[in-house]
Amino acid sequence: MPQLSVTVPHSLDRAEVVSRLQSESNMLRSSFGDRVQDFEETWNDHSLAFRFKTFGMSVDGRVDVAPSEVLATANLPLAAMMFKAAILEKMRDGLERILQSGE
Repeated sequence: MPQLSVTVPHSLDRAEVVSRLQSESNMLRSSFGDRVQDFEETWNDHSLAFRFKTFGMSVDGRVDVAPSEVLATANLPLAAMMFKAAILEKMRDGLERILQSGE
């Protein structure tokens, strides 16, 4: 599977970043529950492993919170690669919004 990755800098405490990401995850699940199935997430300290299905395709990846940046990676099926640019833009915009609010 092809992999996408986005790195976004931040100046927050790592615990604050994790808290914001967890809150966002809960909101997204409730907002997009009709389009996302079998969502799983596992937090291990400052790292998140996730997987879900959408439109019949499986997606998995990681989000790693470092002291000054967040690295998000996602493995996509080939069928989703035609949407690569849009997916990368959504990932980056979402992370920037989460990390910049309240700074």
